[in-house]
Amino acid sequence: MRTEKGSTKKVARLVGVSQRTVQRWVTDRPGMRRHPSAELMEKIEEVVRARWQPRVRMRQRARAEADGFVIHTRARFGFAAPAGSSDDPRVRWITQYLPGEVARELFAARDAGAGEQQQMVILARALGHSYFRDGGRRGHGLHIAFTDVEFVDFSIG
Repeated sequence: MRTEKGSTKKVARLVGVSQRTVQRWVTDRPGMRRHPSAELMEKIEEVVRARWQPRVRMRQRARAEADGFVIHTRARFGFAAPAGSSDDPRVRWITQYLPGEVARELFAARDAGAGEQQQMVILARALGHSYFRDGGRRGHGLHIAFTDVEFVDFSIG
């Protein structure tokens, strides 16, 4: 609404609904306000993402691909090992730098339409390489487990 200067007609055209529907979403009248359906919320988010500062997103992407990024997560993480090993999968807080190649792979997967599960496989492989295998210097052949993700946050530069 803000970018369209309050015009419900323009917002309705962007989202693909009637002007009256948008008016119901933004009204201040008690009992008259309605909320968009889950399907329409996805459409609204898609429109906002498409219009939100594309140059800023491109700069952040370029920086992540060039310099890498830091991932902060809390998830079940470990590798398959004999019982009693301290590296059995368990919930861990992890803050780990990942190189630009990983960012490029994640962006390429997203651009190709990869789902969240496929992107988690990329992150698991990259985290395993950096965290357990120390950049390839040890722990060859470990099967990494990265599941039960509570949150993931990325920091760029």
